Amino acid sequence: MTGLATLVALAALAATPQLDGLDAIYPALDALYIDLHRNPELSLQEEQTAAKMAKQLREAGYSVTERVGGWGVVGVMKNGAGPIIMLRTDMDALPVKEQTKLPYASTVTATDSKGNVVPVMHACGHDIHMASWVGAARLLARAKDKWRGTLVFVGQPAEELTSGAEAMVKDGLFTRFPKPDVVLGLHDTNLIPAGQVGIVAGPASAANNAVDITFYGKGGHGASPHLTVDPVLLGARTVVALQSIVARENNPFDPAVVTVGTFHSGSKRNIISEEAKLELTVRSYKPEVQKKLLASIARIAKAEALAAGAPREPLVFVNPEEASEVVVNDVKLAGQLLTALRGKMGEANVLPIGPTTGSEDFGVFGRAAGAPAIQLRVGMVEPGLYAQAKAAGGLTPGAHTPFFAPDREPTIRAGVAALTYSALELFAHPAAKLSP
Repeated sequence: MTGLATLVALAALAATPQLDGLDAIYPALDALYIDLHRNPELSLQEEQTAAKMAKQLREAGYSVTERVGGWGVVGVMKNGAGPIIMLRTDMDALPVKEQTKLPYASTVTATDSKGNVVPVMHACGHDIHMASWVGAARLLARAKDKWRGTLVFVGQPAEELTSGAEAMVKDGLFTRFPKPDVVLGLHDTNLIPAGQVGIVAGPASAANNAVDITFYGKGGHGASPHLTVDPVLLGARTVVALQSIVARENNPFDPAVVTVGTFHSGSKRNIISEEAKLELTVRSYKPEVQKKLLASIARIAKAEALAAGAPREPLVFVNPEEASEVVVNDVKLAGQLLTALRGKMGEANVLPIGPTTGSEDFGVFGRAAGAPAIQLRVGMVEPGLYAQAKAAGGLTPGAHTPFFAPDREPTIRAGVAALTYSALELFAHPAAKLSP
C-alpha cells in the first residue's frame, strides 16, 4: 500500500461513525448483508427479500404492511406529534454474473421476464442500502426518547426497472399510510471512499429513457450477401452514427448519454437474418435535451435504414415503463443535512459532491408526496484501493459491473449513521425542511 493509501485508510478507520448502539447491532447487520448478497432477486421477483425486510421491521416494533405496489414493504412507527419522515430502500438485484471471488458471492440464477435463465447479483449495492436501512430502523426504534413524530420505512421493489416507486404510489402509499413531510434515501457510490458521505444539492441523477430499435432487412445465405439487405450491417452503422448525437448535436454544457447496451441478430454464422434489434439507454437532465436526443435517435435510425435500402422503416420504441425523471435533491434540505452530518460524523467525512448520469426512480416519492426529498450518497470503496485508483487516474469497479464489491463494514456503518442522524436532525429541526 502506498503512503497516500495508508493515510487515507487510517483516516477512514478513525472516522468510523461511533453512533450509539451501532456496535451492538452491527454483527446482525453484517450477517443480514451477507445473506442478502448471497440470495439476490430480480426486479418484480423480490418475494423473499421483501419478507426479510418485513421481518426486520416487525422485530424492531414497526407496524408492517406487505405487497404494496408489488413486493413493496411499508413499516410505520408513531411516537407522538411531530414530523412524518420517510426512509426508503430499494430491494432488487441485476442480471449480472458475479466475478468478485468473495466467499459470499452470489451463484444464483433466475428466469427473467422473457423466459431466459440469467445469473443474478446485487451489483448496485441494494444489499448495502437494505442493511443500512434496517440498522437505522432499529436504532431509531430504540431511541424513541430522542424524537417525536412518525417514521415510515419503505422497501421498494423494481428500482432497476424504474417502475417500483410509481407502482407503490399508485397502490396508495400516500393515502393508506402517513404522507411524509420529508423523504430520505441512500445510494452507494465508488466516487468517494467507504466511511464518507456525499451530498448533492439540486439535480442529482439523470432522467432515463429506454429505447428499442428494430431494423428489418432481407435475409439470405451468408455466401450471397448481394442478394440480401443485411440488418447486422445496418445496425452496426447505426451504433456508430448514434455516437454523433452527443458528440456533435448536443450542447457540451448539457449532460447527455446515448449508450447501446445490446445488439441482437441472427442465429447462425452463415445466415443473414431478417431483423436486428438494438437496446439503448438514454440519459439527460433537461426536458429539451431529452426531447432532442429521442428525436435524433429516431431520425438516424430511419435514415440509415433508407440508405441501406431496407424493405421497411425501422420500429423505434421508447418504453414508457422503463423511464425515470430527474432526481432533484432539495437544496435547503441538502444544506441542513450537510451541516448536521458534519457535526456528527466529522467535517472531512461529509462533503458536497456533484450529480451523476445514473438514473433512479427515487424522485417519484418526493414529487408524489409534495415533500422535499434527498438521496444521500455513501462511499463504498476500501480507502486504500480508492487512493490507489485515484492516483492512477481511475476508479475501482462501480455499479452494474460483475466486480462490484463494497467494503462492507465501513460502508454499512456510514449508511446507518447517515440515515439515523439525518432523521434525528429532521425530527429536532423540522422548520428547516422546506425550500422556498
